[in-house]
This record gives sequence, C-alpha cells and structure tokens, in this order.
Amino acid sequence: MQVNPEYDNLTIGVVAMQGSFAKHAYSMGRLGIKSRVIREAADLKLCDALILPGGESTAMTLLFENEGLWDPLNKALETMPVFGTCAGAILLGRQIDDERVRCFNKINYKAERNAYGRQIESFTSSLVIPSILDHDFHAIFIRAPKFHEIGSDVMTLGVFGKDPVLLRQGRVLVSSFHPELTEDSGIHKYFVDEIVLKSR
Repeated sequence: MQVNPEYDNLTIGVVAMQGSFAKHAYSMGRLGIKSRVIREAADLKLCDALILPGGESTAMTLLFENEGLWDPLNKALETMPVFGTCAGAILLGRQIDDERVRCFNKINYKAERNAYGRQIESFTSSLVIPSILDHDFHAIFIRAPKFHEIGSDVMTLGVFGKDPVLLRQGRVLVSSFHPELTEDSGIHKYFVDEIVLKSR
C-alpha cells in the first residue's frame, strides 16, 4: 500500500480510558499514520485529531471526570476533528437516555444505549456505504446505540435497515458499530482524508 505523504506530519490521538483503543491505533498504523494514546490532558496538545472509542459510556463518563479529562476533552473537541465509535458516539451526541452519562454535545442527535440488545445479541452485517467505499463493509455491532431526533445539519453516510449507523456533522464522524475490529481501515481512511486533512 502506498502511503499518502500528507500523513507524515499527522498524529491521531486515541483516548485510552476504556474500550478498544489499541485496535483503533492499529487501524491507523495500517494506513501509515502515527497515533498517540491519550490518558491525560497534556497529551491532547500533541494531536491533530481524536478517536473516542467504544466501551461503556457510564464508566467512561466517570473515568473522564475522575481523571480530570472531561473539561480538557470538551475544549479540544470544540476545534479538533473526532471519530467516535459506539460508546464514543453516545458521548459525542446531544443527549442520551441515561442520566448517568454526560454528553459532549458535538453532534446533533439523541442516542439510545444498547438499542439492538445486550452483549449476547451482538451481530455483524454487510453495509453498503457508496459515498465512502467501493466495497461492502463488514460491520460489527456490539451493544450498539441507535440515533434519534437527528438534526438537519447531520449527514447520514451509512444505514442498517432504516437506522442511520454512520453519521457526520462537520469535523465529527460517528459510527454505532466497531470498524476498528475488522481488517478494513476504509472508514478510518475517510476520517483522515476527508475530515482531518481538510480541516487543517
């Protein structure tokens, strides 16, 4: 694979409080892009964009608050491109159906936790995302959220049935599934090429 020379000066921060952050870093590595694990506020200043991975949204809320990362993250997300997956997508939304979860309000929808069922009801599906990929994407849904009351300023890039599962609003990209758990870095590449690089 030929590496885009524009990637040379990029560093993508992967918030590493919980979830599959290592898999996201691996996806970036497959593209020839440097990544940095984010565990404290000082790390944010060394990154060009962020990935907020899946995990457990209530636990992530507590960890961000207890580790003093909530406010620095919220400030960074005012200007920094971000890709949120599953729980990360829940936290980036406007509102959530669980008062234990605090939202960053960076993309205009209300999220519903575990909308497709619990862990035992996880599933995979082949998604057609023609605006991004020239091939079907093997999507893995694990305790995935659904997005409701989606604002007119939010663009739907991919659907599962009638449910939007891949959305974008400006510099924010979210998926209800886990693209990092596959060997396909196509959605990560879209995030970098069409959002990160074009936001510089």
